[in-house]
Amino acid sequence: MTVALIPRPAPTEQVETAPLPIETGRLEIDRLSLYYGSFRAVREVSMTIRPRSVTAIIGPSGCGKTTFLRSLNRMHELAIGARVEGSVELDGTDIYAAEVDPVQLRRVVGMVFQRPNPFPTMSIFDNVASGLRLTGRLPKGQVREVVERSLRRAALWDEVKDKLRANGTSLSGGQQQRLCIARALAVDPEVILMDEPASALDPIATLRIEELIAELRETFTIVIVTHNMQQASRVSDQTAFFTMGEERAGYLVEMDDTVRIFTNPSERLTEDYVSGRFG
Repeated sequence: MTVALIPRPAPTEQVETAPLPIETGRLEIDRLSLYYGSFRAVREVSMTIRPRSVTAIIGPSGCGKTTFLRSLNRMHELAIGARVEGSVELDGTDIYAAEVDPVQLRRVVGMVFQRPNPFPTMSIFDNVASGLRLTGRLPKGQVREVVERSLRRAALWDEVKDKLRANGTSLSGGQQQRLCIARALAVDPEVILMDEPASALDPIATLRIEELIAELRETFTIVIVTHNMQQASRVSDQTAFFTMGEERAGYLVEMDDTVRIFTNPSERLTEDYVSGRFG
C-alpha cells in the first residue's frame, strides 16, 4: 500500500472509465544545493530519477554523494546547520514543503546504510516488525504475515525462518544487511536509498545484495551510492556522475543510461573517472 505524503481530497464525482495506473516513486530534483552552515556541499543538482529503476550515484570521495542521497528523505537536515535550496519532488509533491512530515516521508523513502545496523536488543522478527509497530498500521495478527513477506522479499526467509527469535546481530554481515533491507520493505516504501550497501561485505554477500537489488527494481525505485564501478555497471539502469568544483562543492557532471555512461559518456571528466584515469 502506497503511503501518501499529503492527504488528497476525495473526488467529487464518480468516473465511469477505469483509472490509469499510478506511476509512483518518481523523483524530480531541481537546482538542489545542500549546505552545512556556510559550506555548500552540493551545488545546483537537477535530475529525474525514474520510478521502478536503479539509479547509481558515482564519484570521488568527498563530492557530496551521500549528502545528496540523504537529502532525498530529509535525513540531511538532521545535521546541525544543514539547509536546502531548490526542490525535491516525489510524485509531484515537494518533500521539503512545510506540510510534509519528515517521519512520514522516511516511511515512503527508506534508507539502507553502509554498515548493517539491526537494532541490537531486538530479535530478527522484531527488527522487521519495528516500523509496523511504531506506526500502528496493522492489527497484531497481520504483523507476522508482513514480516514473513518482507523477509522473503529480502531473500532471507529460508535462512532465518527457524530462528526468528534470535537476536538480529547474531546473523552474518550479509544477512544483517538483508535484514535491514527487510525492515525497510516492511512499511511498503516507494523508494529505497542505499548508501554503499555492500562495501563492508565479502564478495559472496555482495553478489547476493546485487541479486536482491535486481529483484527489487521491479517494484521499487532504488538509488544507490557506490564507489565500485563494476557494481554500478551491473546493477543500475542509469548512472549519475558527481565530482567537485574549485569551491569544493559537489556537482553533477552528467547523468545518462548506465551503458552510455560506461561506454560513450558525453563529458571527458566522466570518461576519465570511469576508466580510472582520476579519482
